[in-house]
Amino acid sequence: MTSPRNRGGISRKMSDGEEKLTVLSHINELRGRLVISVIAVGIGFILCFIFRDWLFYIMEYPASGIPFSAIEMTETMSSIMLVSFVGGIIIAMPVLVYHGIMFVAPALTRHERKWVYIIIPWIFLMFLIGVAFGYFMLAPWTIWFLYSFGSNIAEMTPRISNYITFITKLLLMTGLVFEMPVVSTFLARIGVLKPEWLSSKRAIAIVAAFIAAAIITPPDPITQLLLAIPLILLYEMSILLAKLVYRRKEAVAAEEPDES
Repeated sequence: MTSPRNRGGISRKMSDGEEKLTVLSHINELRGRLVISVIAVGIGFILCFIFRDWLFYIMEYPASGIPFSAIEMTETMSSIMLVSFVGGIIIAMPVLVYHGIMFVAPALTRHERKWVYIIIPWIFLMFLIGVAFGYFMLAPWTIWFLYSFGSNIAEMTPRISNYITFITKLLLMTGLVFEMPVVSTFLARIGVLKPEWLSSKRAIAIVAAFIAAAIITPPDPITQLLLAIPLILLYEMSILLAKLVYRRKEAVAAEEPDES
């Protein structure tokens, strides 16, 4: 007859085995989602590379006909590869967001997972709004200022690689910072973030907005102001949405005992 100690030992070994299986399953799941994400980016890259002339026309539009130059032999090719890669990431963004969230979704409750499904399209939408803001608002003004400043001293012919690096960084960063309200709303809904904490950090957020604007944009006070103001407004929107969501969550929690 098996002793209780042996039973305990067998149970402990089984739990260790189950834990190893769980870790391996998570690793396999992560690998599978990474493979799918890489394939999605690769497909987007190929599509952007095929339509590279049309894509370059879009990227050069904020420059308003400024002539570009290429000094190195590989400069044009590297610019094409960079634009195609960034375009592939933007095209694959829904797939990347979906698999990134679905990987951590099992750790959430059923009610929290419902909110995950709700915010997925909003994440992609706010990213596109941020990219559009950088493309139509920030980029033309910044490029005009940098190109015209000191034009009476010397004629400027920007390098194509320098321009592509600048415009892609600007669009990606503005797209990412526009995710702030969506992320804060979700964190407030699952109880990780409280609106009081966001309100108490308002002064720090304003300083951080100007620092982020200085990093993303060139050393131009007007351009930095054009980006810092939307960042501050996005932070205020995050506080407002967090308060609304948090109050609704508390109201639902208060009604649950009465319903039971």
